[in-house]
Amino acid sequence: MKKFLKEFKEFALKGNVLDMAVGVIIATAFTGIVKSLTANFIDPILKFVTAREPITVVMMQTNSAAFLTEVINFLITAFVLFCLVKAISKIMSIGKKPEAPAEPTTKVCPFCKTEISIEATRCPNCTSELETAEVK
Repeated sequence: MKKFLKEFKEFALKGNVLDMAVGVIIATAFTGIVKSLTANFIDPILKFVTAREPITVVMMQTNSAAFLTEVINFLITAFVLFCLVKAISKIMSIGKKPEAPAEPTTKVCPFCKTEISIEATRCPNCTSELETAEVK
């Protein structure tokens, strides 16, 4: 049972699964903004243009408040997800050894100060001969 739970934890907290879950939740929250924009602004304008239904100030204030509520809901959702993903990333990094720094692949020419391959014996820019033991 412990092995099963460990495998499930590794699967559920993989980057791809976590990214997909965040994407679905953000998309759902954004759908609320789009629906609110359509229902509260675009539909009344279309009704005014096609059916000559009046647009009142009270209706626009109510619609604006409903739209603003959806935008705030989206921002709160995005912030909470950001905090969760950050916390999960920190938890997942606990106990992992830091990676060793990579071997340098380039060095700086002491004459023209351009970056060149570490294996170069002559600078391709200024054509100066380089010492093979010189690595920066």
